[in-house]
Amino acid sequence: MNAAVILIVGIAILACGYIFYGGWLSKQWGIDPSRPTPAHELEDGMDYCPAKAPVLMGHHFSSIAGAGPINGPIQAAVFGWVPVLLWVLIGGIFFGGVHDYGALFASVRNDGQSIGTVVETSISKKAKRLFLIFSYLTLILVVAAFASIVANTFKATYVDGVVDVAASAANATTAIISLLFIVLAIFFGFFVYRRNAPIGVSTVIGVVCIALIMWLGIKWHPIYLSYQTWMIICGLYILVASVTPVWILLQPRDYLSSFLLYAMMILAVIGVIGCHPTLDMPAFTGFKDTIAPTGSSLGYMFPALFVTIACGAISGFHSLVGSGTTAKQLNNEKDAQPIAYGGMLIECVLAIVSLCAVAYIWQDYKAGTTVTPTVVFATGLSQMLGKVFGSGAVSITYTLMVLAVSVFCLTSLDTATRLARYMFQEFWLKPGEKAGDATVTGARKVLCNPYVSTAITVVLGIALGMTGYAKIWPLFGAANQLLAGLGLLAVAAWLGKMGRNNKMFYFPMIFMILVTLTSLVFTIKSQITGIIAGGAGVAWCYIRAILAILLVILAIDLVVEGSKALAAQAKAKKAA
Repeated sequence: MNAAVILIVGIAILACGYIFYGGWLSKQWGIDPSRPTPAHELEDGMDYCPAKAPVLMGHHFSSIAGAGPINGPIQAAVFGWVPVLLWVLIGGIFFGGVHDYGALFASVRNDGQSIGTVVETSISKKAKRLFLIFSYLTLILVVAAFASIVANTFKATYVDGVVDVAASAANATTAIISLLFIVLAIFFGFFVYRRNAPIGVSTVIGVVCIALIMWLGIKWHPIYLSYQTWMIICGLYILVASVTPVWILLQPRDYLSSFLLYAMMILAVIGVIGCHPTLDMPAFTGFKDTIAPTGSSLGYMFPALFVTIACGAISGFHSLVGSGTTAKQLNNEKDAQPIAYGGMLIECVLAIVSLCAVAYIWQDYKAGTTVTPTVVFATGLSQMLGKVFGSGAVSITYTLMVLAVSVFCLTSLDTATRLARYMFQEFWLKPGEKAGDATVTGARKVLCNPYVSTAITVVLGIALGMTGYAKIWPLFGAANQLLAGLGLLAVAAWLGKMGRNNKMFYFPMIFMILVTLTSLVFTIKSQITGIIAGGAGVAWCYIRAILAILLVILAIDLVVEGSKALAAQAKAKKAA
């Protein structure tokens, strides 16, 4: 099969899904453009701040994208291109799009509060507390992982205690460009939001400045620091960035960074269509991963395919972003469909592009010589672009691809920290309370303080990133997809309570919960095997087994609570 055909057909199917299914969802749920959003009703200049649709789209897309839609499809390619493509298309339109759109809409109708509040209003207070604990711990793991990814991307290489400048040049380039990018974003935010500069003119100037700082970073990159130093710097950065008003950094940085991703995606589409290679990988390899290019098999296609490909089809993290930061900045309810549903489908396009990239260098990937997803992505696409524009384009486009992924990891890191702060604060609040209310006193007032809650989050995340997050990271896939299933359950219960059609949530919700429970059972089984075998890593086997068991118990408890709420709604409806 030709890669260009797959990409074009995929984009066409996703476009139809957005127009027809996305439009139908808007009608079913009662999207009301005339209704004021929390960004206007509760505007505080810090978290609640209306944003123009293109700006908010930049923030939302940058936050949910990260490296997820690149890593997942590349790792799951061991099952063949057909299963990956089908899950991306079906999952994106009927699972992820519904999940993201529903979470944003439910949050907007609940004063911009998180999915935890939606859980409380539609299921129970107990369910809310369990959901917030689970979400917060998941976000701590995200902070640890993305801080580590950023630090690894920026760090210098040392030989006998001395910096190897030649080997560290690429990382130093990425680091200085990323730092200059933050400075650019602050200036952009100041002029757009405090001097009312026209967004069109400002965007053109901003994009030109992005090109200039990229050129400057390639020519001048004087900062060479260790992994540990960059981890500390990342911690200080998110400590400040996640408590500053969103107009200073979050909105402008994410808006500008989205142009890097758009540029990356446009170049990727040009590369795939211009090169139009025949896919070198099998359409289907079997129901079990026997290729294992990294040396570790993913196991059986069910549930591995649906846990591995998260952001490219459905991801629980998206519901936290949509109901955490995006809902507090939504200018008009009509913007919810393009931002949430449309943003998810754009991620699907990126996932298909990633599939084409790994297919182009399939032999190298299969042999285990090029397996790091970011490298696979950048190598495959830069080589395609080299065929289109000449060999000189390979190194330039490779640098752009790596830089774009790095910028989005930094964006997701900041957003995850801010979301974790919201979750931490909400846990201590009573129904209807806000963090700054006079009724919040004593220890609760201290814990709900944004600086205290952020500091606790940053210390936990950075400390985990410097120690053993990689040991429990394999559980993140299942935890993230479990979060998606629970998010679907929460919105379904809320829509039912509001008297709106929620039937479109039932199958995705049941499927995702079954997928994650199956994955966790397999994890528990493998950890028990490791415990029996003994050895140096047996302690981590115990830890992973205990965490997996706790996740299973949590999932079952929340499903029972949600099922009771849905059953009560059905009974009341029947009685009426």
